[in-house]
Amino acid sequence: MLYDQAKIYVKAGDGGHGCVAFRREKYVPFGGPAGGNGGRGGHVYLQVSRHLNTLIPFKQQQHFRAENGRPGEGRNCHGANGADVEILVPPGTVVHGVGPESGLSVDLLFPDQRLLVARGGKGGRGNAAFATPTHQTPRMAELGEPGEERWLQLELKLIADVGLVGYPNAGKSTLLATVSAARPKIAAYPFTTLSPNLGVVTVGDLSFVMADIPGLIEGASEGTGLGLQFLRHIERTRLIIHVLDGAGIDGRDPLADYAATNHELAQYSPILAQRRQIVAWNKMDLPDAQAYWELLQEEGSLNLDDLWPISAATGEGVQALINRAAALLQEMPPAQEPPAQEEPLVFAPPTPEEDGFRLERDEDGFAVHGRRIERLARITNFALPEAADRFQRALAALGIEQALVEAGVGQGDRVRVGPVELFWEEEDWNETAEEPPEEIDWYWPEEDVES
Repeated sequence: MLYDQAKIYVKAGDGGHGCVAFRREKYVPFGGPAGGNGGRGGHVYLQVSRHLNTLIPFKQQQHFRAENGRPGEGRNCHGANGADVEILVPPGTVVHGVGPESGLSVDLLFPDQRLLVARGGKGGRGNAAFATPTHQTPRMAELGEPGEERWLQLELKLIADVGLVGYPNAGKSTLLATVSAARPKIAAYPFTTLSPNLGVVTVGDLSFVMADIPGLIEGASEGTGLGLQFLRHIERTRLIIHVLDGAGIDGRDPLADYAATNHELAQYSPILAQRRQIVAWNKMDLPDAQAYWELLQEEGSLNLDDLWPISAATGEGVQALINRAAALLQEMPPAQEPPAQEEPLVFAPPTPEEDGFRLERDEDGFAVHGRRIERLARITNFALPEAADRFQRALAALGIEQALVEAGVGQGDRVRVGPVELFWEEEDWNETAEEPPEEIDWYWPEEDVES
């Protein structure tokens, strides 16, 4: 059974905490601060594997977590980076965001493509990174930054050169079994095929992939029958073979079925309505199909382009049909070549940090929102007095303190900044905050995800 949809949760590793340490060794006077930085948390990647053709592995596992970075240590020892996690997916996987990121999507078509779906948190800096000529013994370090986490919706769209479409019981599975080594389930009742089947067809020196798409009926584009579940698999095909039940079994009209199926394809995607088609008038081994064929030829009402009478059961006319399909594929533009990819794709590019902020007042106090100040709140270790002082100076330097005063903050009011809750004290936090001190290092270099 084809497992072509999955929902997974990915969590990158948190960065390791920075270390506060001082070097005190014999014969090393004034060793100074020696706390190392924490290691980066592990990233989470999606890696396209040519050996997969289904999302069935995600039926057993939906949660993936990368390793956290190790904390820094004394003697300027940098913490180890967390191990990355690579999740294998088949070619043709479309990655969709969930919730606030529902508008994001990335198409993974080619083997060996990589997609970074969750960045590991940057490691916190140790106290050695804060030493300056005027502040030679800093007693502060940063916490590691949390790694990204998100839910992702995976959707598989099969990659095939030729797609077989038509009403149930038209003979699509029999045709696939006749021209390839595929062995789909075949029976004399509708909806025998409940999932797409793939087969490799060889014509001379040319080989191509053919997909048998489960029967499409009227209303398929709105979800009737197996409609929306499998219509997406036709999108990637370069050529469509439209199989008709020429015998009109169950009292059906092949021409009406042809028009109805094309209508559903057009309703689902206007691009599919323009896709090149070959029409196969199947079941010519049955008297009803032969009689219907002759009647339509006499009346001259058989106005279909590229029409081929065949019998998938006996093989009559099948080779000519397949030769025609191979010839058309050679005339069509080749499938898109895989792009040269030196660096992995990124699911959600980072938003540049900005100094802007906004205040919200609620019944418990105030909330401060701003990418830069919230990030600083996450990596500040308030257990260290110097780190807490640095955060307060940042509030003043960015104008947040003055904005709170103008908004009417009072003694004991709660002020939330990201995950941190502070309480306002009526005192002058920083009388010399006209210019930010050197410790407020806002520069955040873009980190190579492979490092």
